[in-house]
Amino acid sequence: MRQLIHITFLLFITITVFAQDKAEQINKGVFNKIEYFINTQMTDSIYNLASDSFKKQISVEHLGFVLSNLYQLGKITDSKPLSFDQDIATYELQFDQNYLHLKLGLDKDIRFHTLLFEPSARPKPILQQQFESTNKIEKVATLDMYIDSLANSYLKKNSTQSLSIALFHQNKYKTYFYGETEKNNQTLPTEESIYEIGSITKLFTSVLLAELVNKKTIVLEGSIAKYLPDSVSANPDIKEITFKSLANHTSGLPRLPSNWNTDAKFNDKDPYANYTTQDLYSFLKNYKADPENVDTYNYSNLGFGLLGELISTITGKPYMEYLHEVILTPLSLSNTSDKVDQKNAAFFSKVYDQSGLEVPVWSWQSMLAAGGLKSTIKDLMIFSLEQFKMTETDLQYAMALTRQFTAFGPNSIDVGLGWHMSMFDGLIYFHHAGGTGGSSSYIAISPDTKTALVVLSNSATSVDFTSSQLMEKLLSSDN
Repeated sequence: MRQLIHITFLLFITITVFAQDKAEQINKGVFNKIEYFINTQMTDSIYNLASDSFKKQISVEHLGFVLSNLYQLGKITDSKPLSFDQDIATYELQFDQNYLHLKLGLDKDIRFHTLLFEPSARPKPILQQQFESTNKIEKVATLDMYIDSLANSYLKKNSTQSLSIALFHQNKYKTYFYGETEKNNQTLPTEESIYEIGSITKLFTSVLLAELVNKKTIVLEGSIAKYLPDSVSANPDIKEITFKSLANHTSGLPRLPSNWNTDAKFNDKDPYANYTTQDLYSFLKNYKADPENVDTYNYSNLGFGLLGELISTITGKPYMEYLHEVILTPLSLSNTSDKVDQKNAAFFSKVYDQSGLEVPVWSWQSMLAAGGLKSTIKDLMIFSLEQFKMTETDLQYAMALTRQFTAFGPNSIDVGLGWHMSMFDGLIYFHHAGGTGGSSSYIAISPDTKTALVVLSNSATSVDFTSSQLMEKLLSSDN
């Protein structure tokens, strides 16, 4: 009898171990899928693996916010199982410079009910630290020379005056200043030098939109018609436009309204100064959509100008007041405004057209949200670095939403809300350029590598090529 009990006991142990081994294998199979989806940033595919109980507690949008921070760590370069206890497996995930633990639990339908990421204090290998230290000085010197070369090439053009560059790379912040803030004044720009930033303004407008979406004040895919005057909302082509399509340039609206330069007071040196909200609504009242442009990317300043007016209507506050409330005050961006404060006027760089002639700084009315802000490399870098933080505040959640993919753009560029997204060397980076009659600007961030770049010029000669070359140099494998 004892022998039979012993054999039965051994059989029970064998069956139990076999069952646990099988459960571990199934868990590992699901983990492999999740690992792949993390590395390809396929949030929806991860959510589709969740159980009904998980989905009842956590929406796909909430999971997206969580994973957007995880994606900033880069790709998983290595992983290994650590334990399997009570049907919960723990895996160690290795990223380029970080380690995390993932707890994964499955239900009987092989859907995960537990997906928990936890920090690991595991340090970098000593040899890696020594290698990085040995090569640091040489790489910094090479990068400085490269930036000098790009900047000098840009400033050789007769139309250019000054160039301000700020970058955050490998946990270091650096600035570079070239040229003159005013022709022949022999004065270099500084961190406090104020420039027109043109269409980089659209990124600020997109954050304001995302804030209203996160607060459930509006729905991103909702029609804009209900927030417009009756004479405009009655237009059937306006009813089809959504907040999302305005922010990703798929609304079908043209780049500029046909009546933007028809007013008797129009001044081509200051083209938006007299274009009013009434003018904007007058155009929209009779707007007829071109079916070929609807739902496809067509860059529209008009769309963002309208978006700013809608934000003001919804909040009951002027655009600049709401901008201060949501972004400028929380981040202490004291030198970002739509107008040049007289107490800071000495810091404002004079601006020059593509022929090198001094021109007026543009002033704005209804199109302000499309390109009317002025700022500094310091303020724009603070705005950039806030994008790298774990989402805890309302502002950080709004910023995260603007970086979510919403549409396909031209030339392998994708579009979020405001941001354009490109791939280089396997890394996604977000960027936007700006320009006025006398200024050019560029901003780019790479959350995976925590790299940020801001370039400002007081010339209408574009800095796009110079800036994109520099950003890709920062993201290249030798940096």
